This record gives sequence, structure tokens and C-alpha cells, in this order.
Amino acid sequence: MKKVFNFITILFVFSQLSVHAQRNKATTQKGTAQSPNIIYILADDLGYGDVKAFNPEGKIATPNLDAMATNGVKFTDAHTSSAVCTPTRYGILTGRYNWRTSLKSFVLSGYSKSLIKQERTTIAEMLKTQGYTTAYVGKWHLGWDWDVQDKDPNLEHNKLNANPEVNFASPVKNGPATHGFDYSFGFCGSLDMAPYVYVENDIPTMVPTKTTVSVDEKGIWRKGPTSDDFVHAAVLQDLTDKAVQYIDEKAKGKSPFFLYFPLPAPHTPILPTTEFLGKSNTNMYGDFVMQVDDVVGQIRAALKKQGISENTLLVFTSDNGCSPKADFEELAKVDHDPSYTFRGTKADIFEGGHHVPFIVEWPNNAPKNTSSDKIICTTDFFATCAELTGYKIKDTEAEDSYSMLSLIQGEKDEEIREYTVHHSINGSFAIRQGSWKLSICPGSGGWSYPRPQDIEQENLDLPTMQLYNLADDIGETKNLIAQFPEKAAELKSALKKIILNGRSTPGAKQENEGMEDWEQIEGIIN
Repeated sequence: MKKVFNFITILFVFSQLSVHAQRNKATTQKGTAQSPNIIYILADDLGYGDVKAFNPEGKIATPNLDAMATNGVKFTDAHTSSAVCTPTRYGILTGRYNWRTSLKSFVLSGYSKSLIKQERTTIAEMLKTQGYTTAYVGKWHLGWDWDVQDKDPNLEHNKLNANPEVNFASPVKNGPATHGFDYSFGFCGSLDMAPYVYVENDIPTMVPTKTTVSVDEKGIWRKGPTSDDFVHAAVLQDLTDKAVQYIDEKAKGKSPFFLYFPLPAPHTPILPTTEFLGKSNTNMYGDFVMQVDDVVGQIRAALKKQGISENTLLVFTSDNGCSPKADFEELAKVDHDPSYTFRGTKADIFEGGHHVPFIVEWPNNAPKNTSSDKIICTTDFFATCAELTGYKIKDTEAEDSYSMLSLIQGEKDEEIREYTVHHSINGSFAIRQGSWKLSICPGSGGWSYPRPQDIEQENLDLPTMQLYNLADDIGETKNLIAQFPEKAAELKSALKKIILNGRSTPGAKQENEGMEDWEQIEGIIN
């Protein structure tokens, strides 16, 4: 009788374990099925004022972006972590301010080595641990290691006209695959930086057999080796076709997917295809912006066609403000300003350098046709996806990333970050708290007047810092540094702490690279 009882007990225990296992399995399968696909579209040099949803007075039609905003959440106080390309991209993928790396100013070239260290966790690597399949399609501009034959010691990341001898038959190293992307297709620098070679899954698709160059003012690209399958004017659509193909394939799979889709447009070379030439009634830049808008339309159409649009978190933003190459003077003739009411352009510490359009569409979980005026930064994408998927961020990861999930879902209407740090092309800093903004430089720190060289050449006598209350002065016209010295000192102290702590989020202190001879922080930390 005792043996029978023990046998029944064992059967009962096993049956409970089986039920528990099935329940866990069902929960896991349910969680996987419900995890949203994530697509991040990053325009290149698109201004806040170029999107009708953000600038109703704008003269460029953007129907697809407007439809995305109508069906989602529009963020009106969104900022890139830098006013130029490479640094912003680093921040998006790592959740860390770019200036914590060796890149203290400027950008990388098409031949630069990888800026992301192999031990640095990227958002793609993080999402893979949460069951996602990952892909990158587009403009990388974070460096990877070509098989360079001539070991030129002068081949530095800021040498945009570098032209080393490369074995294009060899795979690249420390590229997208190293940093968590299961699939990748794109090119290394900007569309105006050699080499002009597609690389798919770390292998060049063709060995370049010719050299091309364009000296047209808007359609310019630097001289460099070019593959037969790389046609500058066709690149934007080529990349879009690859992205749509990826969506079509992964829509049939069981795992959710993450697609990072950084566009090469409307950055130079400004090359709208025939379909869009003259369509904007502004200039070629306006036509190119309309083509970018069409790309967004193609992605949204692909999602709808596959029946996965409702549970796809689709993000659209720009890597910095609009470049002067758009020809602001020409656009002003039709009353269009890519920088909206902001001062400055791409590269600047002024708002026009880093205040960008930002839209999130997620029909299943985000409210429709809503707007948030809360401050967000492009570094916040990492923490947002971590919270979304239940990933616990380590102290050595995403040091400057705050989750904006509550803002996306409309659950809260409060600021998620106390401070936000801005950075210009020459490495100048600014810090934002609420409506207050302190810039630690006398001019633009970039390409707008007064540029650093203007200050030097014209011997301009300007305050070393600028303090603005953006609530009253979004155009940054009234420097209040003399009226509110205590506020300036408070913000400067906060910036010092953020720099020296190696992080702006709570957690253990981390190290920055290149603390020695970092001239841009001397006036902040000393």
C-alpha cells in the first residue's frame, strides 16, 4: 500500500511539473508572439522644419510622415546626442554619449576603423538576448576594419579624403555582425565618402573596378573606388528594396525582428530620382526630402501588406539638423526654413543642429494623433527597448539612456530625464534642464555664424558661455548669462558631474576614453 501511495505521489508531482512546464512554455510562446517588431528609420541631415507635421508652414509635402504622426506620437522636443552623423549613430546603438569615446569631435571617414569597441553592448546584441532577429540596412558611418594593404600611420578617422589600398575581396572585421546584427547590407561612410562599395554580411558585394567623383555643388561626392553595382542616384531605392525584402521575409517567421534602417538622404549628394525632380516646387533638396518621405511610405506599406503594422514599433527621426548644403537662401525664396524657428544648422550647438523631428507609430500600444513636448534624446532608444523586452541593463551598458516607453504609450506626462547634453562638431558642449540651456562656447561651435574661425579672425569679444530660456526664446537670441549667473553655475556643475561620472543615469561610475588632453572640457571641470 505504501509503495502504491509513493507511486501515486510521484505521478502527481510529475503531472504538476508537466503542467508548470507547459504553462511556462505557453507564456514564453505568448510573450514571443506579442513582442513587437521594431524598425528604426534614421534620416540623414533632415531638418525639423522639413516635415509638415512639425512645420505646417513648410513648403515640402511629406504625406507619409504626416500619416505616421497622425497614427502615432509626435515628439516636439527631441534631440540627437550630437549635431553630426557618426556620434549620433553611436549613441543610438549604444545608449551612450559619443564624446565618452575617443571621438571628441568631427566624424569618421569611409575607411575608419570601428568606433564601437567589441566589448560594448549594442541594442542589437541586447535584443538578440530577448529573442529578436536583427538587421541593419543602410549607411553605417561607425567605421569597420577594411583589409588595408598599405599600413599608413596617417590614416586617421578624420581624413575624409583618405585613399588607402584595400583588398576588397576580403571580408571586413568589426562590422555590423560583430555588433549584433544577424543580417547587414550597406556601406561604410556617407554617400559622399569613398569607398563606394556595398558590403553584405561583412563581405563586399563586388570589387570596385572604377573611380568616380562628382563636383556638382549639391550632388557632390569625393573621388574614390566605386563598384559596378553602386550607383549613387540609385542607392536610396536600392537600400529601401533590401529593407522591404527583409520585412517580407521576417514577417513569415516566428521571432520578432529589429531593423535598423539609417538612410543616406537627404544628405549630399542630393540626388532625387527622375520621379521626384521638380516635385516639391522648392529645389533639389526639397525633391530629395519628398523621396525620403516616399521611402517611409514604402516601409509602412510593406508592414500593412504583411499584416504586421499593428504590432510593429516604427520610429522615424533624423541624425542631426539640416545641412547648409540644402541651400537655405534658395529655400527662403519659397518661404521654407529647414531649421523651422531654430537658430543654426547641422554641426551647431544651437537648436538647429540637434533639435529634430521624432515620430513613433505603434498602433497596438501607442495613442494616435498625439504630441509630447517632453525632452528626449536619441540615446534613449536603448533603455526604451530594454524596458519593452524586459532586459535588465548592466552598469556598463547604456549609461546615458532613459526609457521613453511611458511617453510612447501615453501612460505618463512627465519628464523622463533631468539633464540632456548636446554636442557640436568641434566638440563644444551644452546642457539642457527644463527650458534652460547652457552652451559652453562663445558661438555656434559649428558652421553657423559666429563660427570658431569667425571669432578668431574677427577678434570677436563674446561671452565664453551662453544661457538661454528656450520657453521664451527658442531662437536663442537673448544670452541671459549676465542676469542669471547662479543658474549657469548650477548647470555647469551638473555637466561636470555627468562628464566625470562616466554616465548620466543612476549606477556605478564608469570611465570615459581619452580624458587626457581633452581640451573641450577644461573650462568645465577645472
